[in-house]
Amino acid sequence: MDLSHAPSLPILSVRDLVKTYGTRLGCGPISFDLYPGEVLGIVGESGSGKSTLLSCLAGHLAPDQGRVLWQGGDVLTLAEAARRRLLRSDWAYVHQNPRDGLRMGVSAGGNVGERLMGAGARHYGEIREKAEDWLGRVEIDPGRIDDKPRAFSGGMQQRLQIARNLVTGPKLVFMDEPTGGLDVSVQARLLDLLRGLVRQMGLSVIIVTHDLAVVRLLAHRLMVMKGGHVVEQGLTDQVLDDPQHAYTQLLVSSVLQV
Repeated sequence: MDLSHAPSLPILSVRDLVKTYGTRLGCGPISFDLYPGEVLGIVGESGSGKSTLLSCLAGHLAPDQGRVLWQGGDVLTLAEAARRRLLRSDWAYVHQNPRDGLRMGVSAGGNVGERLMGAGARHYGEIREKAEDWLGRVEIDPGRIDDKPRAFSGGMQQRLQIARNLVTGPKLVFMDEPTGGLDVSVQARLLDLLRGLVRQMGLSVIIVTHDLAVVRLLAHRLMVMKGGHVVEQGLTDQVLDDPQHAYTQLLVSSVLQV
């Protein structure tokens, strides 16, 4: 994919990030830049370190060393309250299991509205109107605004989680296997939806997945991880069409099950 549109200044810079679990390496040292409007895919087999890396970047895990630079400051040095504000406003996180990203006892509209309120919205009518609009944008019938998430299918729950996360117009979205566990037809429709929203909103995205078809469709650039290390990276089409590292070649040829 063409990245000539990318500006010179990154939106996120990661430097020498390392996470260990006792004597076992979780990931690192890892460094990269992410640019506005860019989608970075991270792939690898189970245990490769891709989910550990994503959790460290999003603040769910504390790395042992390194820096995560955002708007001139290191996110890792922020106070907990400031980090929570960041995750309610400029950052968003889409979980693999939508139940981890939704409040199951709250209505669909309440789930979307809750994030708006966290960002400072207070007018009930405007919050409800925006929630209805976003349900429509993720192809959920706005008439179901008062239904609880448990009344929705897995694919619809994932759409609701996406609406909840994107309603505040975040600049950076972390996605952890967003199509995992869904059947093929539902995956295809969800990917089409995600691709459209990413383009329309100019989102920067870091997406972790084991599915190479997902990154080929969504990601501009690709990082391949094995044993906690990045073994290959580059433009998605180049990496997938002409893999250089033996491990990437195995992934692409589907010899290695991920």
